[in-house]
Amino acid sequence: MSSLHTLELGESGSRVVFLHGLFGQGRNWNTLGKQLADKHRVTLVDLPHHGRSPHPDSFDYLEMTAAVAELLSTGDGAGDPATVVGHSMGGKVAMLLAITRPELVEKLVVADMSPVVYERVGGFSTYVEAMQSIDLDSITRREEADAAMREAVPDATIRGFLLQNLRRDGDGWRWAMNLPVLGRDLERIGDWPADELKAYEPYDGPVLWLAGERSNYVTDEYAPAMKEWFPRYRKVTIKGAGHWVHSEKPETFMAALRQFLGD
Repeated sequence: MSSLHTLELGESGSRVVFLHGLFGQGRNWNTLGKQLADKHRVTLVDLPHHGRSPHPDSFDYLEMTAAVAELLSTGDGAGDPATVVGHSMGGKVAMLLAITRPELVEKLVVADMSPVVYERVGGFSTYVEAMQSIDLDSITRREEADAAMREAVPDATIRGFLLQNLRRDGDGWRWAMNLPVLGRDLERIGDWPADELKAYEPYDGPVLWLAGERSNYVTDEYAPAMKEWFPRYRKVTIKGAGHWVHSEKPETFMAALRQFLGD
């Protein structure tokens, strides 16, 4: 069995697997997953370094991808090809899974991420510093942590998202993610392992790209890389959405996903 922590929803239909982004957890997809569970078997995954899954000593996209491949190859539904939906960091894992283990991926959905190297990860380093600056021994309520992060992270929605990782631990608190490694390896999180992929062919299955209109993660500049690795992709730009397309415009996101699934 895979070492990754998952939440399973639905009892029949084709398999849909959700992979969250940086600082996220499988349960970030809970609302959308429950909606799909009427017609699909849904798996919400805690990726390595996050939630209740293992926290390795270093960040490596191909190792994360191998862990997801093991999950899809073992246990219930072993080897049953899935529609894999990945956002941001999880989008890169989903893309790499489709390239390296195409037999496991029936369809691919990439939410606001491209198969490229992103040089700028400065915004995320701000979040890391804000979380690391909190003295977990001195806070008694989650609201105190929220107040401590307010100056560095003024957006209440983003603060709330980050603070979902703050968990009670006995009489104190802990971060439910591998914050030291994620903070140290931010450049690797922005990377794309092009050299390691030279032995692989492009993924020939159907791909839906869901891009945020106000985001710069999926641009015309990245279209050649998308086409190179995913020749059968179709791009949909979600109006009014930024990087967190599924949480900012959930109804639009779900409508596009259901159409792609053939619901």
